[in-house]
Amino acid sequence: MDALPLTPVDYVFTGVGSQPITFAFYYPKPLDPQALKKSLEATLVPFPILRSQLKRISEHDFEFRVCDDGLTFEVRESNQPFEKSSSIERYIAPVRSVEGQPLTKIALTQTSGESVLTVSVSHALADGFSYFHFLSSWARACRGDPIIPPFLERNILLSSFDYRPKPVSPEDVYEHCGLFYGGRRGQEKAGRAHEERLLISDESIAFYLEAAKGEHAVSLTENDAITALLWKTFVPLRHTESENPVTYVTCPFDFRRVLDGFPKNYFGCALCFATASVDFDTLLKAPLGDLALLVRNSVSRVKPDYVFSSLSTLEGLRRQGGLAAMEEVHLRHPRHGLIVTNLTRLPLRDIDFGSGPPADFKAYAEVAASAVILPARGGVEVLVIHRPRSNLC
Repeated sequence: MDALPLTPVDYVFTGVGSQPITFAFYYPKPLDPQALKKSLEATLVPFPILRSQLKRISEHDFEFRVCDDGLTFEVRESNQPFEKSSSIERYIAPVRSVEGQPLTKIALTQTSGESVLTVSVSHALADGFSYFHFLSSWARACRGDPIIPPFLERNILLSSFDYRPKPVSPEDVYEHCGLFYGGRRGQEKAGRAHEERLLISDESIAFYLEAAKGEHAVSLTENDAITALLWKTFVPLRHTESENPVTYVTCPFDFRRVLDGFPKNYFGCALCFATASVDFDTLLKAPLGDLALLVRNSVSRVKPDYVFSSLSTLEGLRRQGGLAAMEEVHLRHPRHGLIVTNLTRLPLRDIDFGSGPPADFKAYAEVAASAVILPARGGVEVLVIHRPRSNLC
């Protein structure tokens, strides 16, 4: 396999401001660099796409070109212990999803009797499910266990929707994709915003969920309640008394869950986006349950027709505006929105290279107005990247 096409949603994660998937995993026992390298080479046989770069083949198209420079793996030494609060760039420079750059970077940092394994993968290559499919497969190969091979054929998506050439407007992108089109994305590095970590206990989650349920007959989830709470607390906007802008919260959705017959081991970005909205004044006054219900209703819209409509709209936008248009697609409203990703089901126990699973981990986010819900003992941890109120614009 020398090259693979991109699907419409892959293109959303190319260019400036496209968030890579990057984690640092802390192991209290040292990992063997040679064993990691040998098992990585074996794992890349069924996962060749991880060793690729973006190659422009027309005004409207990239392809994933498999090459030796598509993946880097370096071993480092450090006398500093793992610190969850430190910048992840202390361990690795996350990938940039632009032409000619490696789309996978791996670094093993050896400290005094400990190891930190950091893996950064372009979001155009993989979503969270695929990212951890690769990592768990690599760990299994290192332990000598069999792996579940990935399904790499992207034509299963490219042939699944009916594309009809027609003008695509920002309103179309919002209505059919839950995304926002207009204005080139900036490189909103985490250092320019405020990183906040919240620990929400199981007891608090139960309290919020009970409050959210209220008199609503619809069955709400813990994620609905937490997302509503984050929306109400952290939505970034420039607000004056004379303004009452619409605010938004966006949730990525893995459409493997709703497409019958779609391979569960599909390796790629199988995401669409559910977005809820309410005006600012209502956001301030609304009970948590009302906001949670808006989140639940937006997620409930994600059915096969919505998925295919989203793919068709993104395809039309790229053919209309070229690759540059995809750098104007925002995952959340640039001024009045928040994107919330739930990663509470991280398969950390599967990332065992022979000396046990990671004892801790650190997630990376560089886009302001984003939140990631992560597993934590006795509850969840929420990593929020946002601008202080005085710096909002």
